[in-house]
Amino acid sequence: MDQGLKIYIKLNYPLSSYGAPAIVDWGFFKLLFVENKGMAMGTKLNDFLPFFTEKSAKLFLTVFRLFAILGIGYWLWDNIRKKTHLLLHWALALIFAGALGNILDSVFYGRLFSHSYGQVATFLPPGGGYAPLFYGHVVDMLQFPLVEWTWPKWMPWVGGENYLFFQYVFNVADTAISTGVGILIVFNKKIFKPQVKKDKTAAE
Repeated sequence: MDQGLKIYIKLNYPLSSYGAPAIVDWGFFKLLFVENKGMAMGTKLNDFLPFFTEKSAKLFLTVFRLFAILGIGYWLWDNIRKKTHLLLHWALALIFAGALGNILDSVFYGRLFSHSYGQVATFLPPGGGYAPLFYGHVVDMLQFPLVEWTWPKWMPWVGGENYLFFQYVFNVADTAISTGVGILIVFNKKIFKPQVKKDKTAAE
């Protein structure tokens, strides 16, 4: 579902420009087309680690994600093998699936598609894609702008500024990851409850 929606958006719409109408606008929900070059909420590694260039930060992030996926995949397999709590299996499966969905964008989309700036992208363009392997951009499209308000002027730093909740644009893979993490947080005591081995001698 995640990749299907991303490919549909990529091959049918140009990037959403600031102030332009959304692809779908229902007020509380908007369908947009945004490409994320960095991490969550568009944050880039080189924004707070200045010794990274934008290019090296992108490569580092993609390689890190690959190793993270391998680790999560092993953790999932090991817990299924050990027959641990089913909620833990679901949580890890959601995180793994979401991470895999986004890493496919980062690794392959730059080679598979042309750019989407002011145009609809094409698949396997004759001149090559918009970026080398490992330098692709993650496709985001979902936004839920539920409430908008203006901060009181007396508040430090943000006083008088408008704020939109929820302003961030994300995708189905992000939703899967967030749901998995949410399960781990909400049900952590149940999921990670120590396994108490019964003392057969005492039982007898």
